[in-house]
Amino acid sequence: MIAELGVRPITPEDVDAVAAIHVAAFAEVAGDALDQAKATLTEELGRPWAHVHVAHQGVVLVGASVAWVVADEVHVLDVATHPAHRRRGIGRLLVRDLVTLARAHRALHLYLEVRRSNVAAIALYRDAGFATVGVRARYYRDDEDAVEMALTLEAETGAIVKRPDEVVV
Repeated sequence: MIAELGVRPITPEDVDAVAAIHVAAFAEVAGDALDQAKATLTEELGRPWAHVHVAHQGVVLVGASVAWVVADEVHVLDVATHPAHRRRGIGRLLVRDLVTLARAHRALHLYLEVRRSNVAAIALYRDAGFATVGVRARYYRDDEDAVEMALTLEAETGAIVKRPDEVVV
């Protein structure tokens, strides 16, 4: 029997595994990326506004998200699925968890940037209710553009407000 997928907050014991997921998921990371990812995750654990959640299948960590809750906004810094576990609904689960986080904090907006070339991630975010709202030219180290995306929640009900894309990607 295959263990069910779940999401939970990160623990200090998860840092090594989550850092490894991050390095595996993002091909553009540099040579010392594992140590950098561990340091960044450790810093996030100390920030009261940071929320790092891990997706797991049983005891195996298969993905993670990092977000900051600031005022009435959630800034999504990362959503990563280990490449060996992609196309199994893990990214969708993590994005739904981020919307739940926003609702729990009565946030009205979720914002993120995604590589213009990451067509699968853009489609995932659109399916979740995000719309494209801008482009940040040469945002990444390799000069690739970032597509800015936003999701708006209705203040009273927390329902996702449908909105059209403002830019074409």
